[in-house]
Amino acid sequence: MFAEMSTTVAVVTAVAAFMAGFSAAAIFVRAKFVVEPLAEYGVPRSWWNWLGGAKAAGALGLIVGFFVPLIGTLAAIGLILYFAGAVITILRARSYAHVPFPLVYMAPAVAALALTW
Repeated sequence: MFAEMSTTVAVVTAVAAFMAGFSAAAIFVRAKFVVEPLAEYGVPRSWWNWLGGAKAAGALGLIVGFFVPLIGTLAAIGLILYFAGAVITILRARSYAHVPFPLVYMAPAVAALALTW
């Protein structure tokens, strides 16, 4: 499948995987720019590793999708749902200025999914 994939799809998917992986790593290393807002939004600390794991799984799924397209599609959908949940969490916490951040991470997953269809 990878040989049949367009360069655009491959690059957008790789960017989506990198961004999701970066976001996961930021949670795992407890980067202040990630964990302080999580605490502000009321997300329990016990969830943080699970949230990081979900993003890491999405990133890995996008990479596996180069070879097994269904996995990549499911990973993109999962990441889109994850970041949509993040937007909802931010809106519920009334931290409106933070809404663009998960949208930036969601955008390449949406683009990768759209380009594969």
